Amino acid sequence: MHQRIAIITGSSSGIGKAFLELLAGDKGEFYKTPFDEIWAVGRRKDALDAIASSVSSVKVVPIAADLSGDSGIRTIEDRLKSEEPVVGLLINSAGMGIKGAVMDKTAETLDSTVSINCSALSRMIRITVPYMKKTEAGRPAIINIGSSAGFLPQPGFACYAASKSYVISFSRAMSCELKPKGIDVMVVCPGPVATDFQRRATEGKEADFTDWRKNFVIDPVKLSRASLKASRKGRKILVYPFSQKLLHLASKIVPTSWILAFMGN
Repeated sequence: MHQRIAIITGSSSGIGKAFLELLAGDKGEFYKTPFDEIWAVGRRKDALDAIASSVSSVKVVPIAADLSGDSGIRTIEDRLKSEEPVVGLLINSAGMGIKGAVMDKTAETLDSTVSINCSALSRMIRITVPYMKKTEAGRPAIINIGSSAGFLPQPGFACYAASKSYVISFSRAMSCELKPKGIDVMVVCPGPVATDFQRRATEGKEADFTDWRKNFVIDPVKLSRASLKASRKGRKILVYPFSQKLLHLASKIVPTSWILAFMGN
């Protein structure tokens, strides 16, 4: 009998880690039947091993893979071909973004942002879908972590915001393409989240959000719980929390030039 698994990218920290811990401790809140294994994908092997050793309720399989290149994707693809599991859930949580003007960033930084946020997410779906099928436990699902930054262009964070626009658009298209296969696809669009993202995005200059965004920071566990519940209901998009719903609405009715002027100031 094939193992029923969940795959979580970016699971060594932040939102991905929150997803992993919630699924590992699930007592029926999200799924009536627990997963046999959770494949934890990330770049830091030491962090993945620590998480795997700390979880006893379900088998966590740490997979060290850098998804910014072909070798990382092939690592996961080869394992899927070898073990032929039933993938019940794919969570694309891996992501990156570096703040600053595009002309101040290296070509490698821009390439990595697009590779991880767009290409890796797309290819993870491409290699995983063949192993997804409906079982007694329910329909398989894909959760892509987008961002409310994807609603509008963001000067000073242009590549990241544009990459998240791709995630939103791609996810909506995939929800239609994969519907005949019985696979649910949902994109999550949160605002600022209390993770290590801000420190990495500012290259160590800021550990926390310091501008107006600091008033809207949310807990990654609350975000992950809301995302899992929304996914099981078959939602196509989750904009979380309410403050980001207002931003989403504003992006549709307020002229983009006005919003860009506000953000630029």
